[in-house]
Amino acid sequence: MAKVLYSVTMSLDGFIAGPGGDMSWMTEYLGPNPEIDELIGRIGALLVGRRTYDGDDPHKGDEGEGKAFGGGWEGPQFVVTHHLPATAPPNTTFVDDFATALAQAKEAAGDKYVNVMGASMGKQCLEAGQLDEVLTLIAPVLLGDGVSLFNHPGGRNTKLERLSVGQVPLATSLWFKVV
Repeated sequence: MAKVLYSVTMSLDGFIAGPGGDMSWMTEYLGPNPEIDELIGRIGALLVGRRTYDGDDPHKGDEGEGKAFGGGWEGPQFVVTHHLPATAPPNTTFVDDFATALAQAKEAAGDKYVNVMGASMGKQCLEAGQLDEVLTLIAPVLLGDGVSLFNHPGGRNTKLERLSVGQVPLATSLWFKVV
């Protein structure tokens, strides 16, 4: 059965996108990453928020623009949106209900990961009790403002169990199991 993984690159001060969803800050931290290269082969489907799907791309201007993991991964992706388009690109399904999209992504992933992309999708998976693991790559930068990794007004305590800590060429990786 598929596991649900939220993987993300984050600034040291906890932002996964800059103000207005800006992802250009991440471009200089993209590069060879054996941990991500290994992970990509273990992903069976993506669950993506519409703002992330339509949003800024750290691969803007290179051959990986508009492609998951800069073109390193191909397969089914399920985009959660309130506004379903008339047509969809190949391997992309737009769904207007989070639970339905997650169920479809899990089925498509088989025994691999459903990789979650977008702050809202990560939060919804966590709040639904459907998030199994979190992989955070911490980039050595302070953004000061933007989209935080996890925002829950009033707070929320979610226990995590560390699975691994790693040093990759341009970041530090922290992999956790949601307890």
